[in-house]
Amino acid sequence: MAQFSVNANRFDPYKNFKFRVKWDGRYVAGVSKVSALKRTTDPVEHREGGDPSTVRKSPGQTKYDPVTLERGVTHDTEFEKWANKVWNFGSGLGAEVSLKDFRKDIIIEVYNEAGQLAISYKVYRCWVSEFTALPELDASANAVAIQSIVLQNEGWERDYDVTEPSEPSFVEPA
Repeated sequence: MAQFSVNANRFDPYKNFKFRVKWDGRYVAGVSKVSALKRTTDPVEHREGGDPSTVRKSPGQTKYDPVTLERGVTHDTEFEKWANKVWNFGSGLGAEVSLKDFRKDIIIEVYNEAGQLAISYKVYRCWVSEFTALPELDASANAVAIQSIVLQNEGWERDYDVTEPSEPSFVEPA
């Protein structure tokens, strides 16, 4: 069976460097890294008294790992604004947490090499459990300053309305 239904001549999987993240209907500027989407379902072991000495297993609770987003430090304040909804130091007694809107659904989009949307995942009821505003600073280093947020979530699913794009053919200029 072909790995790609629309582009039957394609053999290479999608690359991991063409992606965008969206929340509140807008793309988030400068996201350079997204951790893996991972879920784990715990096995529940059981056996009846008359069973042989083997244990049966069935699915139990499913847990979704946190998602980490990283980007270079800029003047864009989207990471910090969202993190401040969970805890905002100095905002006054009783106003440190915004219980109304601290959760967001996010969308992670993966693109093919031609820049066409190929795969999309929706991650539900995310909230910021960890915020790194500034990394360790080092005058001897040669690196970009990276900030990050860790998003707890209550599950994700693939958006099956996003289908495999028809990839354009390269045509030699005349």
